[in-house]
Amino acid sequence: MTPTVVPLVLKALIYDEKRGACSLGSNVRDAACYVCWAFARAYEPSELKPYVNQIASALVIATLFDRNITCRKAASAAFQENVGRQGTFPHGIDIVTAADYFTVGNLNNCYLTISVYIAGFEEYTKPLIDHLVAMKINHWDGVIRELATKALHNLTVKSPEYMASTVLPQLLPMATGMDLHRRHGAILACAEITHALYELATQNYRSVTDFLSSDTIKGLKDIHQKLSDRKQYRGFGGELMRPAVCGLIEKLSLSKMPFKDDPVITGWQWLIDDSLKNLHLFSGGARRGIQDAAVSALAALCQQYYQVEPGVADLKMQEQLVSQYLLALESPEVMTRCGCALALGSLPPFMIHGKLQQILPGLQAACRVAQKQESRTEARRDAATAMSQVCVAVGVCAQGSPDRVLCEGNIRPVYEALLGCMNDYSTDSRGDVGAWVRAAAMSSLMDVTLLVVASAPELLFSDLVQRMMRCLAQQAAEKIDRYRAHAGTIFLRLLHSTEPAIPHIPHREELLSIFPPETGKSLNWNAASQAFPHIMQLLRLPQYQYHTLLGLSVSVGGLTESTVRFSSQSLFEYLKGIQQDAAALQQFGDTLLRIFRDNLRNDRVSVPLLKMVDQILSNGCFELFTSEESHPFCVELLSLCKEEIKKSKDVQKLLSCIAVFCGMVQFQGDVRKNVLVQLLILLCHPFPVIRKTTASQVYEMLLTYDDVIDDDQVLADVMASLSDTNWESDIATVRTHRNQLCDWLGVPRPTLLAKERKPWQWTDAAWQARTSPGFLWQRVSVWLMSDCGPDEEAWRSLTLSPTQLDSHFGHGLYWSLEKNPHGLKIHNSTPS
Repeated sequence: MTPTVVPLVLKALIYDEKRGACSLGSNVRDAACYVCWAFARAYEPSELKPYVNQIASALVIATLFDRNITCRKAASAAFQENVGRQGTFPHGIDIVTAADYFTVGNLNNCYLTISVYIAGFEEYTKPLIDHLVAMKINHWDGVIRELATKALHNLTVKSPEYMASTVLPQLLPMATGMDLHRRHGAILACAEITHALYELATQNYRSVTDFLSSDTIKGLKDIHQKLSDRKQYRGFGGELMRPAVCGLIEKLSLSKMPFKDDPVITGWQWLIDDSLKNLHLFSGGARRGIQDAAVSALAALCQQYYQVEPGVADLKMQEQLVSQYLLALESPEVMTRCGCALALGSLPPFMIHGKLQQILPGLQAACRVAQKQESRTEARRDAATAMSQVCVAVGVCAQGSPDRVLCEGNIRPVYEALLGCMNDYSTDSRGDVGAWVRAAAMSSLMDVTLLVVASAPELLFSDLVQRMMRCLAQQAAEKIDRYRAHAGTIFLRLLHSTEPAIPHIPHREELLSIFPPETGKSLNWNAASQAFPHIMQLLRLPQYQYHTLLGLSVSVGGLTESTVRFSSQSLFEYLKGIQQDAAALQQFGDTLLRIFRDNLRNDRVSVPLLKMVDQILSNGCFELFTSEESHPFCVELLSLCKEEIKKSKDVQKLLSCIAVFCGMVQFQGDVRKNVLVQLLILLCHPFPVIRKTTASQVYEMLLTYDDVIDDDQVLADVMASLSDTNWESDIATVRTHRNQLCDWLGVPRPTLLAKERKPWQWTDAAWQARTSPGFLWQRVSVWLMSDCGPDEEAWRSLTLSPTQLDSHFGHGLYWSLEKNPHGLKIHNSTPS
C-alpha cells in the first residue's frame, strides 16, 4: 500500500488552486501533513526507508514555503514526529531546531532565513530551489511570488552553478511566456539570481559573465524588447510587468552587465520614462510600486551606463534627462510630477553637477502651493523629499560653485522652500493631506541640516535654525499622533546632535534640561500622556511660546478625547504655575491674542482656538485680569471674537464664540456690557439652533456669575424669560422677548442698519469695453432691485442696450452697477 499512498500524499502536500478570489487546498495540505505524522507511528523505519528523502523534502518544503500558517505548523509537527520516531530523516535534529513549531509562524523568516540554513544540507538544496521555480514564482498571490524570488537570491550562494546552468535557462522562456503570474515571477527571479551571481563573482574577483553563458545573457537582454513588441506593458498586465522589468533593469545594471552603448539601454530608458510620466493611467494600488521600481532602476541605470569615465556624465543624456524631468514638474498630472521629482532626487552626483541651479529651483517651485493647485499634495511631498536627496547627493562646500554643490549661494532658498512646506495644511476628502508634505519637509530639514553641520556649519544661519526649531516645536504640539511623534523625534535628534552640535538652537541649555539625552529613547511621542507634559514646558521659553501655543491650540480644541484631555491638563498646570505672575500671564495673553489675530477667519486654527479660550476662561486662568476694569486683554479678545463671527454661517464657530462670550462676563467694566450686547444680538440670530443655544448658555452664565445682575427680581424675570421663551419660533416673536431682556439688563436694543445705496457709475474697465470699436455687447440682461421693506429685496430682469441704460437710468434716480452671478446687478435709490 505504501508505494501507492506516498506519491499521492506528496502531491497533496503541495496542492494549491485558486478559485475566484479564494484559494483551495489548505485543508488538503493540512490533512496530508497529518497523514505524514501518522506514518511515523504506523510504520517501522525499515518500511519507510525507501521514501524517507522524498517525505523529508516534501515536509521541509511545506514547513518553509506553505502560504498558510496552519499548514506550516502542521508540517513542522509531522517532521518532528518522524525525526523522533523514525530517526532516519537527514539532519533531522538540526532542522527541527531551526524550524520548530513557533519559528515557522513568520513567513518572511521562513523564506529568507530558515530556508538558507536548511539549503546548506545537500539533500535539501535542489528540492527547495526546484519547488520555488516550479510552484512559487507562478503563485497566484503576489506576495508569495516576490518572497520566492528573494529566497532564490539567498539560495544562489548554496548552488551557483546549478542556478546559472539550469535554473536561469528554465526561467528565461517563462519570462516571456503567456501566463501573467508565471511571467511576473520569472522576470523577478531572473533579476534576483543574476544579481546574486554578480555578488558571488565580486567576492571572488570575477565578472558575472563568468557564470552566465552567451545565450543566457542574450535572453536577459531580450526580455524587454519581446514584452514591448507584444504590447504587454499595457492594461492590467502592465501593472505587473512594468515594476518587474524595472526591477530587472536595476539588478542587471547593478550587476554591471556588458550592455554599454547597446540599443537595449535606449529601450530601458524609454520604459522608465514612460512609466514615470503615465502613472495616472494605472490603478491607485499599483502606482506606488511602479514609481518606486522606476526610480530605483533609473538610479542604477545612470550609475552604470551614463558615465563616459568615472565621475563624468554623458552630457547628452544628462541634458536630456534633467530637462525632461524639470519640464514634467509643471505637468497637470499630479502623479507625473511625483515620479519626475523623485527621479531628479535619485540621479547620481555626476548627473547633477552643472545642473544644480536648474534642479533646485525647479523642485522649490514644485513645493509651493500655487493658486488652484492645493490638491497637488503628493507632488509637493515628493518634491520636498527629492530636494534633500539632491543636496545629500552633491554634498556641501561653503565656497563651492552653486551649480555643483550646496553652498552659501544656494542654501537659503532650500531652507526657505522646506520651511514653507511646514505650513502646508491642505485638506481634501482624505483629511489633512498637508501632513504628508509637513512630514517630508521635516525629514528633509533633518537630512540637510545634519549634512551641512558635518561639513560647513557656518552655512547654518541663525534665523534659519531658529525658524526650523520653532516649526518643529509647533508640529510636536499638534494633534495627529504619528506626525507629532515624527516632529518630536527630529526635534530631539537635532537638539542632541553632538558631532558636531548644531549651532544657533534657541535656549539650548533650557531645552536640554527639559529633554535630557536619555529622553530621546524613553519618551513615547505617540502617547499624549507622555508628550504634552514635556511640550508644555516650551511655553516658558520666549522663542518657542508662540509656535508651541499655536500647535497646542489645535490639540486642546480638537476632537480626539485623549489628545484633548492630556493637552488641556498640561496647559492648565502651566497656567496654574503662572497664576499670580502678572508679567508671565500678560505675556501668555499677548501671545494668545497674536495667534488669534494672525489666524483670524482661518477656521483650522480659529475654531479650536475659541474652544481652548473657552476652557481657559471656564477654569478661571485669567482671574488676575478680572480685578482690573476693561483690561486690554479682554477688550481685544472681544474685538477679535466679534470680527471672527462677522457674517459667519459656521455653526460650530458661532457656538464656540457664544461660550467664549459667556466666559468673558467675569471681566468688569465696559467689556461686560459689550459682551451682553453681543449675546443679546445672537438671541435673534437667523439660525434657530444659535438662538436656543445662546439662551441656554446665558442662563447657565447667570447662575455661574451671580454679580452680573444685582436686583434679585430682575434676575428672576431674566431667568424666567430665558427658560420659558421658545427661542426657535419666528424672529418677530423672539425679537420682542429679546428687547425686553435688553431693557432688564440695561443695555441698548440692537437696531437694524439701513443698507447703503451707492450712485450708479461705470467702472473704468466696463466703460472702456462698452465704448470700444469691437464691443459686441448689444443688449444686456440686468437685475433691477427695488425696495420692498427693511429686510427684503425684490428683483426683476430687464434686457436693455447700453444706450438705454444711459438714457433710462440717468434721470431722477441713482444707480449702482456691480458683477452678479446673473450678469449685472443694478441698485436704485431715491436721490437726497
